[in-house]
Amino acid sequence: MTDYSLSPHSSPMARPPLQPALLPSPLQAVSHPLLSAYGVQLWCKRDDLIHPAISGNKWRKLKYHLLHAREQGKRHLLSFGGAYSNHIHALAAAGCQSGLRTTGIIRGEPEAVSNCTLSAAKGWGMDLVFVDRQSYRRRQDPAWLAQFEDEETLIVPEGGSSPLAIPGVAELVDEVPFSPDLWVLPCASGGTLAGLIAGKRAPQQILAIAVLKGGSFIADEVRRLHPAAADTPGWRIALDHHDGGYAKFSPALWQWVQAFSAETGLPLEPIYSGKAMWGLFRELAAGRIPRGSKIVFIHTGGMQGLAGLREQGRL
Repeated sequence: MTDYSLSPHSSPMARPPLQPALLPSPLQAVSHPLLSAYGVQLWCKRDDLIHPAISGNKWRKLKYHLLHAREQGKRHLLSFGGAYSNHIHALAAAGCQSGLRTTGIIRGEPEAVSNCTLSAAKGWGMDLVFVDRQSYRRRQDPAWLAQFEDEETLIVPEGGSSPLAIPGVAELVDEVPFSPDLWVLPCASGGTLAGLIAGKRAPQQILAIAVLKGGSFIADEVRRLHPAAADTPGWRIALDHHDGGYAKFSPALWQWVQAFSAETGLPLEPIYSGKAMWGLFRELAAGRIPRGSKIVFIHTGGMQGLAGLREQGRL
């Protein structure tokens, strides 16, 4: 493992300032010709605007992790992610704002330390520890995790998805001033979906768009995080809109996302929000959503990832 900590001359005063949260996040009406054609109404819950660095579902998923850390006297947050992880980026910012030390266990090579995501994380004081892929696969293995455990450390699962994430996500339901027929959101680790299931009203439906290939495990993960989901009707995961797999997207999808953003004024990226919006319109085209539906799409943030995609030459 390679440890990349802040250099001695990097002081807290040099770190980027963090702004207060914008809660409740705005609800934006979305107009598009195809929505009229399909006979539905669409709003976007702009969780991407909650915070400039801790945006979207990351703010909601980390809220009670931070409160738990304070209640338990923990002074150190440790978590896991890839070199362009939105979660790692958000955790570093949240730790800086909360006065907690943070460590990111990063899958990949130390050369990634200079990329835009990890540079920002370092700027907020995060220590970076790089591990190979074989070691990273053990991130849920108690025997492997034991090396990181001590009295001051709270280990936060990858993506922030743990039972502590559930109440923070569930709170967004009460921020919407009407009862939608359908909630739509991107889905990867299952934490945001589990929280939304916990918060939704009985008649409301949820459509989660899996942004990764082979997402059949997500339903089991949702039930692990929120056992009551097993007896809660009205939610499903669409597995056929991943466009090749996690963090993969075709030129056609990216062109669609850019055209949609230009038409609606809604900023999207192709890994999470854009792929999920694309999936929603594919579901509409397939006739799987009833006419007359009032739909709320949850923008889970991740817009900082665009800089990483440009840095990699993928956009």
